[in-house]
Amino acid sequence: MADDAGNGKRGEGAAGSGLTRRSVLKLSPLLLLAGCDMTPEGRTESFLRSFQKFNDWFQSKVFDRSRLSTEYSAAELTPEEGFRVNSKDDDVPDVDPAAWTLAVEGLVERPGTYALATIASLPKRVMNTRHCCVEGWSIIPRWGGTPLGEFLRMVGADPGAKYVSVECADDYTTSYDMPSALHRQTLLCYEAYDKPLTLPHGAPVRIVIPTKLGYKSAKWVRKLTVTNENTGGYWEDQGYDWFAGI
Repeated sequence: MADDAGNGKRGEGAAGSGLTRRSVLKLSPLLLLAGCDMTPEGRTESFLRSFQKFNDWFQSKVFDRSRLSTEYSAAELTPEEGFRVNSKDDDVPDVDPAAWTLAVEGLVERPGTYALATIASLPKRVMNTRHCCVEGWSIIPRWGGTPLGEFLRMVGADPGAKYVSVECADDYTTSYDMPSALHRQTLLCYEAYDKPLTLPHGAPVRIVIPTKLGYKSAKWVRKLTVTNENTGGYWEDQGYDWFAGI
């Protein structure tokens, strides 16, 4: 699963907006208490799912690709021994970092497989950003990797495509809207604390996306698909917010 360890300006609402994404999210528990309708067939009518779709739509509208998540000083880092591991399964998948490649397909000019050396040859970003788990804890690791947007440009991703879907070696899946995928802090991450990622933390490459909750930061990434279809994801298909913005 993704959710381990989920020079920017500190949190600001969308400029000129009286109703921010955070304020809508604070209303969520009240709206959820409105309960569910029952259909004649006995199935629960998805009021909650309908609200989630609205919530995802709203978050996508207020998302600002130019707004960076806070980046912290070295003194504010979580110590490396506190770099927490959390996955959907207890077992780490069988990944051979030396043989690993990233498959790319869909709406791209140059589909195929790409080695870590190719990814690492692209511009690198190092950042200390907060990882927020949906379970309520957070940490501030030091990440290093290639912005996903740089990689998507290299493979010739269709600039009009709507989504990027992700498949992982542990069969975890998730997906992103294209503006979130192209955000400068969304990384194909291959380092933590200035050292190669370890296997429990998603080696050789994971996604780090500090604008979203931790379950969107997929580990052990093995395939990206550029698409116009929202493919959902492992937790999203079980009722978690798809956009998952913070």
